[in-house]
Amino acid sequence: MWWSVALARTKQRWLPALVIPFALAMAVLFGSVQAGATVSLPPRTADEILAMIARTEVRALSGTVQQTAELGLPEVPTAGPGIAPGAASALELLTGSHTARVYVDGPLKARLQIMDRMAERDVVLNGGDAWFYNSADNSATHLTAPAPSVADVRESLPAKPGPDAPSDMPVREIPTPESMASHFLAAIDDSTEVSVGESSSVAGRSAYRLSLHPRSTETLVDSIAIDVDSETGVPLGVEVRAKGQAEPAYSLAFTELDLSTPDAALFEFTPPPGATVTETAVPAKPVPTMPAPEDAPTLRHPVITGAGWDSVIALPAGSAPAELTSNPQLSQALQPVAGGRAVTTSLMSVLILDDGRVYAGMVPLERLQSAAAQ
Repeated sequence: MWWSVALARTKQRWLPALVIPFALAMAVLFGSVQAGATVSLPPRTADEILAMIARTEVRALSGTVQQTAELGLPEVPTAGPGIAPGAASALELLTGSHTARVYVDGPLKARLQIMDRMAERDVVLNGGDAWFYNSADNSATHLTAPAPSVADVRESLPAKPGPDAPSDMPVREIPTPESMASHFLAAIDDSTEVSVGESSSVAGRSAYRLSLHPRSTETLVDSIAIDVDSETGVPLGVEVRAKGQAEPAYSLAFTELDLSTPDAALFEFTPPPGATVTETAVPAKPVPTMPAPEDAPTLRHPVITGAGWDSVIALPAGSAPAELTSNPQLSQALQPVAGGRAVTTSLMSVLILDDGRVYAGMVPLERLQSAAAQ
């Protein structure tokens, strides 16, 4: 999205599909449920289902989504001395189940309301404004940037429609099944076997199931299932399975869905009385810079090694933010390893070295350590 830090695009396109859930959780976003009973639908090939997704005309919707994450992350305290609500909720959103309401109206308006037992978290996007609110500490962050024009949105799209261009838009990174599915679908190549599974019912709507199976033996991912609405072509649910794990490691799906346009008032946000508000201005586009001399500090651009499901993204020394390594909650999720610390889950590994280098991928930790040693 327009305030996100952009990573290298083409070679690392597999990574965002799992990196984005982590990044969104750290920004206190999120929200899935497994598909229901099998239904009878006219048979379609994988290519036909991909074409349905590419041609979907759904641009406005509201509904309830449920996320379930069983990534194997360690339990961390969410209350007590020195516990920061924001960091605790970020990790909490990567474990167990969470329910949210989501609203989308066109390319520039979206709202996500996470309604958990202890707090409400809201993300509201409206043109050039973005609000992040957490009721646990009554705090809000307001990001402003020049609103992208429709022309800017269209310029960001691929030249031709297809499976790698399913209705791209700035609000796609709001965690909906469509935004999650788009990252996996955009990366389909020879490293992936694509097939059609049994059709089912999701949120009361009949759906085709598209299955993606990595041909790689190195990745942690076993398969990905995408449930696609048989009428509109919009993805209704995504389920990711890890190797050696009986239940899905991650799922995100609608439990209720309304394809009518949401009330415009839903995209306006006013902080509650007494809220602590942080204002942040974000430039619409990066400011061009002159090439750095040889003795200048290295720019922190990511480097990708490997390809497809085996890709590893590497950030140079000094890239790991101090807030990450010093935060007491996050520190408990990091395990000590030779030369640094690491987070390992059933679907993804992250290695943070003592010099600030960062490696991540949907691969075992050993693969990251090997990349770091080269």
